[in-house]
This record gives sequence, C-alpha cells and structure tokens, in this order.
Amino acid sequence: MKIIGLETIQIAEFSNLVWVRLHTDEGLIGLGETFRNPQAIVAYIHETCAPYLIGKDPRRRTALTEGLRRDVGNAFKGFPTRSVEVRGNAAVDIALWDLWGQAAGQPILALLGGKMRDGIRMYNTCANSAYNNVARPGGNQQVFGRDTPAPDAIGPEEDLLLQVYEPRRLARELLEAGITAMKIWPFDVAAIRNKGASIGAAELKDALWPIEEIRAEVGDAMDILIELHGLWKLPPALKIAKALADYDVFWLEDPLALDNFADLETYQREAPAMVAASENLGTVPWFREAFMRGAIDVAIFDMAWVGGITEGQRVTHLADAFDRTIAPHDCTGPVTLIANTHLLAHAPNALLAETVRSHLTGFYKAVMTELPRVESGMIYPLEGPGLGAGLNADVLARGDLTRKVSGTLASE
Repeated sequence: MKIIGLETIQIAEFSNLVWVRLHTDEGLIGLGETFRNPQAIVAYIHETCAPYLIGKDPRRRTALTEGLRRDVGNAFKGFPTRSVEVRGNAAVDIALWDLWGQAAGQPILALLGGKMRDGIRMYNTCANSAYNNVARPGGNQQVFGRDTPAPDAIGPEEDLLLQVYEPRRLARELLEAGITAMKIWPFDVAAIRNKGASIGAAELKDALWPIEEIRAEVGDAMDILIELHGLWKLPPALKIAKALADYDVFWLEDPLALDNFADLETYQREAPAMVAASENLGTVPWFREAFMRGAIDVAIFDMAWVGGITEGQRVTHLADAFDRTIAPHDCTGPVTLIANTHLLAHAPNALLAETVRSHLTGFYKAVMTELPRVESGMIYPLEGPGLGAGLNADVLARGDLTRKVSGTLASE
C-alpha cells in the first residue's frame, strides 16, 4: 500500500478547522484533524508533509510520524504545542492511525491494546455552538460576564451564556441528561480585565456566584471543574484557590502560565483540588518536567495539537508511570473526540472524557458519518475499523467547502 495523495478540507461555516485525508492506491482514505490558524496549517501540510508522505507505505506509521516530527518538520525543543508544524503533524498522525486500523480491519482502540472499559464517564465543557469552530482573526476568545446585561432569551445548549446568566438551569439540564460533571470558567472576565495580576473582593464574589448557584440547585450531585485558561499570576491564583476550598470543586485547570514550573509546583501544593494541565503546552517533554516536579495531578492534552494519537499515547504511558490520570481535551472537533474515546477506552489511567453538548448535537453531527454513542453520562467508542467514521457525503458536497490536493485522490 502507498499514499498517493493528501487532501485538506475546510468548510467556511466551521472555518477554524482543517481536516486532512490521506489517500492510498488501495482506495483507503485516512482522516485527521486540527484547528486554529487554519491557512498556515494548510500551507505547511502541502508544502512540507505531502512531498514527504506521497509514495510511502502508511502502515509504517511510527517511521512516518517520527520523520515528520524530527526530520521533515522543524525539529523542536521545548513545548510548542501551538506551533503550525506540531498541529499539522498531529492531523497527519491521526490519519495514519485511521489508515492502519482500516488496513488491519480493527478499531484504533484494538491497535492500542484493546478495551479496559466499555464506556467512559463524560463531563460537559460549557461552551456554545460556535466555540472554537469559527476562526476569529485578531483573537479567538469569547468571554461573557454579568456586567453585560443578559440576553432576552438563551437558546438550548448555549452553555457559554448559561454558565454566566443561568447556571441553575444549566446544571439541572445536564443532570437530567445523566451528566454529573461540568466545566465552567467564571474567573476569566476578571483575569482579562486585570491582566491576571489581581482579583478584588467584588470580582471574587461575582465569580463564585455561579458555583454557589450550581450547588444550590443540584447539591453535590454535580462535580464542578474550574477552567482558568492559564491567565493568572501566582498570588491571585492562590487567592482564588483558597476561596474555592469551601465548594469542593473537582479540579482546577491551567491556573497560571504553564511554562512556569516553579509557580505551578507551589500552586499544586496549596490547591484545594486536583490540578489539571495542559493542552496548551503538553507535549511529552512538558509532562515529563511537570510529573517530576509533582506539579499536576491530571494530564490534559489535545491530540489534534500535541502530535496526534502517537504523542497522546506517549503522554498516557508517562502519566501512568507517575501514577497520574489522563483526561484528553476536546473542545475541538469530531475527529479529536473519536480519537479520545479510543484512547480512553483503552488506557488504564483514563479519568474523564471531555465533551461539548452543543457540538455533539450540532456541527459534529453535521459533518461525520457516525459519532460515539452517548448514554446516561457515558460515552462509548466506535467499533468500526480505524476511527470508525469519516466525513459524510453531505459535507463533502457543500458549497462552502474548500479542497486542496497534493498528488492523486482515491475514488470514493
């Protein structure tokens, strides 16, 4: 088997995402995905990845991934998860795993070593239907605070607004759907306003309000995960942590700048909950340092950023060696979610699956042939060969689709 072509697909409606498809002379097509700075990623994939991959056997997955990581793409030192090269390589790596599974007639989780569990407990990241899937030149942040009047009505599953204005409704809806863990970020408004340098008494009280509302509505039936987006300096981050001690939150995610290991280590010692990190910098070298320092408790990585399933598997093994759990990031795209469920169903140290309900019922469903089954707060991996799903015929026929091709495409 040989790779005969590489294709990138973009859809204007979901402009932040790039899908990569590897075409083979045997008609198999492997699918990968990444996002942010999409035009730069597309250029890198066709300029650098395609000439290296075309003509090679995709079943030599490790050799190809290592070649892109160390030789062809800029060989890196440090933790550049956000770099164009690493994200482009990640999409290719996922596509190579998909091809390998299709060629073997096995799902990716079987190639990883088989199931440890049938389903994975999921949590809901309280984003909205356009969160992360629309490119926003000049800045990707969507932040809402109660200093701005609430909309007249908030639509179904618009959780980015619900977490700010109607947290009771949000918590009740999730619990009624069987979801018993939710992630919110009520401190971001103050962090952005104050450049992460301080948080005043009134700001702290305002940020604690949705947590109090959730507890008042559903009590301890809901685990509350706090996302801090790496926005804080150590002193206010510790002040926030101390204020959260009475609420028994499940974890504190990315509390401060993730390249400051000394501060992160100090924070972890004083935090009243598990410290989770970080899709922002989380390649293997970063996790190695974080684990050695005892600076984090839960490893979060985005396989569409970190280098694909191959790097995600390395991080998983490293976390297991340090007796730490994993909870891969997905506020990204459907291929990332599917890849996550394969890894989580297999990994002995899996903790939680991140999901966004508006994505599962919205654009994920609109573009894929199939999605993992969700039932009673659990998510179940697909069982077909490779990822077990691909882009559907409707999306491939869309008028707002842009396709770029290097080499030759297999017939579909």
